[in-house]
Amino acid sequence: MNNNQRSMPTPSNAVPVLIPLLNPNEPEARLVSLSVQEGEHVSTETPLCTLETTKSTAAVVAESEGYVKGLRFGEGDTVNAGDILCYLASTPDWTPSEEPSPKGSAAPHSPGIEHPVEIPTGLRITRPALELARQAGLDLRQLPAGPLFTEPMIQDFIGSLDEVLLEDEIDPMALIIFGGGGHGKTLIELVRALGTYRIAGIVDDGFPAGENILGITLLGGAETLPSLYKKGIRQAVNAIGGISNPAVRRQVFKQLAQSGFTCPAVVHPSAVVEPSAALSPGVQVFSQAYIGSQARLGFGVIANTGVVVSHDCIVEDYANLSPGALLAGGVRVGQAALIGMGVTINLGVTVGAGARIGNGATVKTDVPQGGIVRAGTIWPE
Repeated sequence: MNNNQRSMPTPSNAVPVLIPLLNPNEPEARLVSLSVQEGEHVSTETPLCTLETTKSTAAVVAESEGYVKGLRFGEGDTVNAGDILCYLASTPDWTPSEEPSPKGSAAPHSPGIEHPVEIPTGLRITRPALELARQAGLDLRQLPAGPLFTEPMIQDFIGSLDEVLLEDEIDPMALIIFGGGGHGKTLIELVRALGTYRIAGIVDDGFPAGENILGITLLGGAETLPSLYKKGIRQAVNAIGGISNPAVRRQVFKQLAQSGFTCPAVVHPSAVVEPSAALSPGVQVFSQAYIGSQARLGFGVIANTGVVVSHDCIVEDYANLSPGALLAGGVRVGQAALIGMGVTINLGVTVGAGARIGNGATVKTDVPQGGIVRAGTIWPE
């Protein structure tokens, strides 16, 4: 016996080739071409015939190696889903002893399947795929009607089910750092100093995957967020500073939210936040900063190193307070405003949304929305 013969099924394992259901609403099909003849030896994936309905055309291929035996239909015949086209046997002298299986949803018996398996109406599935589904305990009702399910497709489907996480598989202390630049490095140090969270990795569209930043692996770009979510990671820190373009930072928050991530407020252990102060999600308070009584920091605000936010200040969403900025009591900073390094803002002053205050400036009166105060100047000039 040669090697080819050893790889073929034994006579008792002759495989029936079933007519698939091409259209859930049309069980009949026309056999428009027959590519094999009785007794012909075929290999796996050899085309056997072509079927046609009013809506589609599809080829039926051999699912295993063997000899075509018991061929029951010819070109031009009308066939029904579930009919046996032929058998694939191990030897050319094998002949089928059973009558054709009744039409319907019950799959014929074959070795490896102890009892016939009920196939839901409209489901198209190959014999190896059906056996794999049974072995995996897969409920066939979970499979959509329409496409012809093959063994690799069933393997992928089972794998997708394995990725569904139970609630107790979510790691509440795991988070990712979105951004691997200078601001990201500072946040890595901050999170490590907290000792609360486990940094699962860095996400950044501008660095190659696999790069190491302060001992943390860069996992890839934003396209990795869905897979990270599936792994049980639910929290993220936005490490895009957005000094030159605040819209980029806002876009990252949007991407994270759309992927299911939340952004906790993180506060360096050396910072002081008074008990009556309120910090929104996504706030970042760096080392040596001070947040005073009844101060309120909106979503995604950055209070960088050495910043002082005095009592009753309101800093609105996405505003960025650079290192050493000093806000006197009752100051209001509008949404996405940028306050430069070493800036001093006097008591009760309002800085409008989107305004930019240059490094070292002193602000004595209100700055309008979108206003610009040049570095080192006194406002009003």
